[in-house]
Amino acid sequence: MGRAEERRARQRRGRRAAGPGGIRRLFTWKKILGTFLGLCLLGIGGFILLYLLIDVPKGNALAQEQSNVYKYADGTTLTRTGEVNREVVDLAQVPKAVQRTFVAAENKSFYSDSGVDLKGTARGVLNTLSGKGKQGGSTITQQYVKNYYLTQEQTVTRKLKELVISLKVDRQMSKDDILAGYINTSYYGRGTYGIQAAAQAYYRVDADDLTVEQGAYLAALLQAPSQYDWASASDTGKKLVKQRWNYVLDNMVEEGWLSAADRADAKFPVPEEPKGAPGMEGQTGYLVNAANQELARRLVEQGAAADTEEAMARIDRGGWTITVNIDKKKQSQLVRAVKDQLTSKLDPDERKVDADVQAGAASVDPKTGKVVAMYGGVDYLKHFRNNATRLDYQAASTFKPVILAAALEDGAETQDGEPITAKTVYDGDSERPAVDNGREVGFAPPNEDDVSYGDVTVQTAMNKSINSVFAQMGIDVGMERVMEVAEELGMSAGLEAVPAQTLGSMGASPLQMAGVYATLDNHGKKVTPAIVASAEHKDMTVEMPDPIGEQVLSREAADTVTSVLTGVVDDGTARVSVRDNPARGEQQVAGKTGTSDENRSAWFTGYTPGLVTSVGLFGENDEPPHNQVPMYKAGGVPRVNGGGFPAMIWAQYTFGAMGPVTEFDLETDQGAAVEPSWTPTSQAPTSEAPSEEPTTEEPSDEPTSREPTTEAPTTEPPVTDEPTTEPPTTVSPPASTDEPEIPENPFAPDGDE
Repeated sequence: MGRAEERRARQRRGRRAAGPGGIRRLFTWKKILGTFLGLCLLGIGGFILLYLLIDVPKGNALAQEQSNVYKYADGTTLTRTGEVNREVVDLAQVPKAVQRTFVAAENKSFYSDSGVDLKGTARGVLNTLSGKGKQGGSTITQQYVKNYYLTQEQTVTRKLKELVISLKVDRQMSKDDILAGYINTSYYGRGTYGIQAAAQAYYRVDADDLTVEQGAYLAALLQAPSQYDWASASDTGKKLVKQRWNYVLDNMVEEGWLSAADRADAKFPVPEEPKGAPGMEGQTGYLVNAANQELARRLVEQGAAADTEEAMARIDRGGWTITVNIDKKKQSQLVRAVKDQLTSKLDPDERKVDADVQAGAASVDPKTGKVVAMYGGVDYLKHFRNNATRLDYQAASTFKPVILAAALEDGAETQDGEPITAKTVYDGDSERPAVDNGREVGFAPPNEDDVSYGDVTVQTAMNKSINSVFAQMGIDVGMERVMEVAEELGMSAGLEAVPAQTLGSMGASPLQMAGVYATLDNHGKKVTPAIVASAEHKDMTVEMPDPIGEQVLSREAADTVTSVLTGVVDDGTARVSVRDNPARGEQQVAGKTGTSDENRSAWFTGYTPGLVTSVGLFGENDEPPHNQVPMYKAGGVPRVNGGGFPAMIWAQYTFGAMGPVTEFDLETDQGAAVEPSWTPTSQAPTSEAPSEEPTTEEPSDEPTSREPTTEAPTTEPPVTDEPTTEPPTTVSPPASTDEPEIPENPFAPDGDE
């Protein structure tokens, strides 16, 4: 055999060795099994080592809590919170059935397990490594260990410690001691830790007087205290907590801890209204809670907490110094304006409906995004929910500028192919069917009092808040695009893209709408209203994001909307309260009124170049369950509308707080600011609404007897943005002047710390 043949033979033998047979010899079942068993032994050995090295530490959850200090923008103290509301009780003081509600909610196998859920812990470790954050699955023992012995951080190290310590605690303590520790260290919301404090906060009873229904609510609450607190929960939150409550009771029946008959008789126990703590009266509680909510969101965003519930619990533990952007002088002026223009005119003894009127307002600096003033309600101790941040009332016609902004941004056209501008003519007839490519879309909203206007310009339609025009404009732009622009401007995400949204049927808050209009005022650069200026803790400093973001709307589109909105003030639904206000002088103002279906909400959101303020009035039943109700005849007027009380509050506050007179710097050739239809005067308002003053763009055949401004495409009584005939009085607001000790573990057996 020659050398060449010998070389080829060697190559053939090498290929055969590396073929399937070679792979089989390399990865045999014995080798795979041996490797698997080796890894298992290594894991077991590692766990045994951890078990030997990790001791049960001293508890930290019942340590003396520090106060939180809240400061105004100028550094003066707003308030200082007290100690966390916590009181430890023996398990014997908690009815047996109530004890079992917590077991049924969190860990049905609690009495028989070894204190850990290996599958749930493994899932938690994987979620932590993959960045998915917090998840359920821990036993009651593990949750107690996390509450009492460890921190709330989401790390693999903490989870492994939790696993080992839970095994040891389960061996060292009785199940009753562990359960007592769990219900005494858990966070229930409303600043309360432990079942005794929670029983008082939610039901005004001691723990030993709780019913099984009440216990089931408290047990359900632990999953999401902020979201499930009945007093402040959204409709979704209320639905979820009821589902959780039912789940708890059904599990109790399944475990034989509750009879089917008692389960059938169980009624959901609506909690009592919250009681504010000392120092939280007036507007203080609203400001503190709003600051806490904003800080909690930031803690989650930067990974310091897994979710809002964990973040709020961390804030409530104390040790924070939080400075808010609230300007003390402007805050005083806003509170005074609400009192002068609204609450002083409400008399529940004379008109029952007056007790149902709630006011909320938020004021933002559009250049910085700072929330400089906020009005949350008459008093935090009397009305817990913050009216400035609530999202459950319709935005109404204050949404119409968003539709126009979307049209201008995209260069949208009418059905006839005409570009949509301030001068574009639409059919303003009431109940005119909206069409898309020649086909009716099944939406034909009425105008106020069913008045038809014939052909009108977009400017006139905005001035008079004509529903039929904006319903058609929404179709012309495309409702999906309208909702995208709404979200980009700062409204809630995921809004349904349906024609009815053109009437502002979505929920919104004064703070949210102030942000939307601040973005318009800021020439299309995103403004996210910021309440918190800084937040420091002994263990960390939180980085607060810049409230001013990227350009979300072109300057020309934003400035054109501002220009058009000056017409609402100068020749539209806000002219009595704002245009003719003697305190205005020569100040340029843009804004929009809004009044929702059945007069349940009324708005005025307006701005000068340096100050944006949104004022909302909300009809809320004074008695639980505080349903939305109409405000007809409140304050002695036929209808509460945006051009009335809200605009009057806005005018007194803004013209007192705005500083020197300024003009808008607009890059546009459209709108009333470019072609004004009137000459500013300082004449005092009269007792009668002024006659209609048509703009230079308004067709001569347009009716002028009323101002149609309805926002509701329903058969229910119509609503309006028309100013009331009550003369607005303006009172100039006055200027304002001015390491913890670790206690012993009360749940440990004798001799332990």
